[in-house]
Amino acid sequence: MKIGAFEELVLLAVGSLGEEAYGVAVKEMLESKTGKNPSIGALHSALYRLEDKGCLVSHEGGATSERGGRRKKYYQITSAGKEAIMEANKIRMEFSKNIEGLNLGLDEA
Repeated sequence: MKIGAFEELVLLAVGSLGEEAYGVAVKEMLESKTGKNPSIGALHSALYRLEDKGCLVSHEGGATSERGGRRKKYYQITSAGKEAIMEANKIRMEFSKNIEGLNLGLDEA
């Protein structure tokens, strides 16, 4: 399954956050790790696309008074999502190894 670069970052953030992966937390992780500030709309679009592709599943948490009674939507990476990350990484590594002078430490064991 093919995913875009932003979708890959979103999957990585969701996987890294574990049980705490909801929209704002994913956005904050993306900001801290990439230095970029994705819009919440772009993030939610990516989350919905990844869910449609079977890379993520979601569930709603309990309603809280701090959110005006609204529920948080939590995301969890699926085995298909993990496979998509591995495929994207494999493609990246294939390209990278052909760049002269680029040492990613892959030959060291």
